[in-house]
Amino acid sequence: MSAKLQRIASCDVYHAFIAKQVRAEPLALALALGNDDLKKKMAPLSFATIQRQGSVGMFFSTVATNMFNSGGDSSVFEAEGELHDDNDHNSGNSTSNPLQYQEFWVDSACYVCVLKDLVSMKKTIAEGRWAHAQVIQSGLSSDISLGNQLVIMYARCRGVDYARKVFDEMDERNVVSWTAMIAGYAKHGRSDEGLRLFYRMQQAGVKPSQFTFASVLPAFADLGHLQSCREVHGDIIRNGFELNVFVGSALIDVYAECGSLDDARCVFDKMPDRNVVSWTAMIAGYAQNGQIDEASRLFERMPERNVVSWNAMIAGYMRVGLVDKAMELFRKMPKRDLVSWNSMVAGFAENGLFDEALKLFEKMPKQDHFSWTAMITGYTKNGQIDEALKLFHKIPKRDVSSWNAMIAGYVQNGRVGEAVELFEKMPERDAISWNSMISGYAQNGYFDRALNIFGQMQPTGVKPDSVTYASILPACGNLAALEHGKQFHKDIIRSGFQSDIFVGNALVDMYAKCGSVWEAFKVFGKITKRNVISWTAMIAGYAMNGHGKEAIKLFQQMQQSSTKPNHITFVGVLSACCHAGLVYDGWQYFHCMIRDYHIMPDMEHYCCMVDLLGRAGLLDEAQDFINKMPLKPDASIWASLLGACTIHSNIDLGERAAECLFELQPENPAHYVLLSNLYAVAGRWNDKEKVRRMMKERTVKKTPGRSWIEVNNAVHSFIV
Repeated sequence: MSAKLQRIASCDVYHAFIAKQVRAEPLALALALGNDDLKKKMAPLSFATIQRQGSVGMFFSTVATNMFNSGGDSSVFEAEGELHDDNDHNSGNSTSNPLQYQEFWVDSACYVCVLKDLVSMKKTIAEGRWAHAQVIQSGLSSDISLGNQLVIMYARCRGVDYARKVFDEMDERNVVSWTAMIAGYAKHGRSDEGLRLFYRMQQAGVKPSQFTFASVLPAFADLGHLQSCREVHGDIIRNGFELNVFVGSALIDVYAECGSLDDARCVFDKMPDRNVVSWTAMIAGYAQNGQIDEASRLFERMPERNVVSWNAMIAGYMRVGLVDKAMELFRKMPKRDLVSWNSMVAGFAENGLFDEALKLFEKMPKQDHFSWTAMITGYTKNGQIDEALKLFHKIPKRDVSSWNAMIAGYVQNGRVGEAVELFEKMPERDAISWNSMISGYAQNGYFDRALNIFGQMQPTGVKPDSVTYASILPACGNLAALEHGKQFHKDIIRSGFQSDIFVGNALVDMYAKCGSVWEAFKVFGKITKRNVISWTAMIAGYAMNGHGKEAIKLFQQMQQSSTKPNHITFVGVLSACCHAGLVYDGWQYFHCMIRDYHIMPDMEHYCCMVDLLGRAGLLDEAQDFINKMPLKPDASIWASLLGACTIHSNIDLGERAAECLFELQPENPAHYVLLSNLYAVAGRWNDKEKVRRMMKERTVKKTPGRSWIEVNNAVHSFIV
């Protein structure tokens, strides 16, 4: 070969060759580009050196063979019109290692090609970091296109924090940089950070593209920010992207996720060109929100269907319990994927049809972790926790979602101890794992343990999400741990979750239970789209803190709004009337509940009315009310009457109420204490002593009282 060196100056041919070879061995190429000899932008690549690197040597041996085969053929270059010297290839040196004499420009486009294929081949973050190290060594890390590809690579390889580090260190950013980082946050459930970056992008004067809008919109759905979504919708219109099919489909999806189907349908109807994604988004929106008939009509009109469209309808039918319709559609499907099978299995299980679920599960051509998790969740939701555990042990390879499903099942069925055991055995935990334990403790009355496990979560690096805060706040409320609650409120604001409806409702409830009614009302006032829980929490908050008239006024405002009260709302209203002594109003709202809202009273409503009449001294009316109840009075009814008798010293009626209580719950010490208090108020000390002897004979022991106190931002419990 002559002294003249053949160079691929523009790298076009080299890139074309890489594009073919990298699909077979992307990591090998990454390693080859990272050879110690390639620390500069242009450097000779020694074939002898890379041949000693195993797969890399094999890879470049293939390169050498393809470029200069036994006949010295370099057709790969000729195809691209590159200049070459035939005499060089026919010289006596033709059998030597050809790459030893070749020089290559390794520019940013080469690395971009490598990074793209690392993503497409779903390589690990460790391999991505290795390639990143070579980029830094090459001196090309300031290249904007390479920086963008690094952000994309890390974001898709579950390295969002690494992606952000690259993003922050970029000397120059364009709309692609911002969009890639926003999409990374949205993809990995860090929607609040994605939104903050989107607003920062706008402040920096970078104009969003249609891809930016399509990437950020799912974050609004994830956080339930309907009003903010509408504001961004205005930006989309101003930027001329309203008619873009991708942006339009994303808008339909976010509006449907937020429950605003009218907005979603308005976008859908205005779209001049709809693709299968647009149709599917609208159908899925109707199906997810229970409007299965409208979803079905749209599905029939659909010009072209794909497997996702069919799956959306199947899931929709299962959600509303139309199992036969779902099965009919499943049989008609021209092509099924794993999601189709999983939807059917999950639907059968959640509707209590376990035999059908198991049969279909066993027929599945392939099972993944979603299939197993669907079966476990179905069993646990229907109380068959032992069957779920058997299935859990059969899973060939458990992932974090299967562990989470089993833990959630234990928690939902009140078996917290077993949930803790499983949680401690988990090889890997995510936010859902911690949330399950926090909510499990809180829902089962272990409020101090809920706070403790939240504290254990902090050092692990798992960030609390909106569900975490919505789960921990009830524990603060029940412990009256106001300082803890305030600290969580600050964290919520910093994290951007203050507009989340579930977090807002939990804050209202927490402040009300801690006695800070004004703080509760301030949070309530900031909830832009209130639901029935928001109104009910504030009404109940007023009621439990003795502000009955304010509760009634708020209920009247609720009646004027578009939100309809539910049976729990009326429990709060009747309780407010009870504490404020508003007997007439209580009767009015009791009848209003039945007449205007068609809500039939349950035991809680009857108990509130007995309490209302009893506290007002209307004991005969209370007894008459109990006698006319369509339901058989339970212990709560008789306990309310006995309590009222104690207030008004009605011994005869109190004794009759106590007899009914002892018949229903002879082991409950609280009932004996109530009767004892009645005798004490009346000065009948001998009868009081008889109650004590009765408790001793029946081996009924008074339950020790347990209290919590918050000192220096720490909750301490003690037993009296």
